[in-house]
Amino acid sequence: MTTLGGVHDSTSAPENSLEIDSLARFAVDQHNQKENAMLEFTRVVKAEEQVVAGTLHHLTLEAIDAGKKKLYEAKVWVKPWMNFKELQEFKHAGDVPPFTASDLGYKEDGHPSGWQSVPVHDPIIQDAANHAVETIQQRSNSLFPYELREIIQAKAEVIEESAKFDMHLKVNRGGKEERFKVEVHKNNKGSFHLNHMEPI
Repeated sequence: MTTLGGVHDSTSAPENSLEIDSLARFAVDQHNQKENAMLEFTRVVKAEEQVVAGTLHHLTLEAIDAGKKKLYEAKVWVKPWMNFKELQEFKHAGDVPPFTASDLGYKEDGHPSGWQSVPVHDPIIQDAANHAVETIQQRSNSLFPYELREIIQAKAEVIEESAKFDMHLKVNRGGKEERFKVEVHKNNKGSFHLNHMEPI
């Protein structure tokens, strides 16, 4: 049972629902029009709602601003029976970390404990692996292109504002399978750099 005026997690619509998604897009569109901005909505990170005359949706969303992912907090007031929807507030809530602490299995006190295994299907890991394969291709004088077949395992470590990824990659070159151990760094501007590679 929800108490009037209390903020709680969205029950009617989880973060990935179409309704919440469309509210977040609405918030970004309204903000862009008002501020003459060019934010590009990517995803909803968190959705809460507050029962007022209608519903006030408190959204934490991710959007791209000038090529950089940032977090924003938006409040959208909805009165469905009146077909009323209004953006109440929209503010920058910080830059998006290279990946969330939970992805890295941080301890609850927030201190990372060195290298952590991360899911190989994480988009950031995929980007880092693709960057590594492209760099290997550039550094080799092979006529055959290198193709990433599989990320066998991945670990990550966050150091202040940058991150390091340690990965085992399976690649194809001219129908032949090769494996590499690579270390890719990601700086706070979001660009990757292949720091170390060795065949395994």
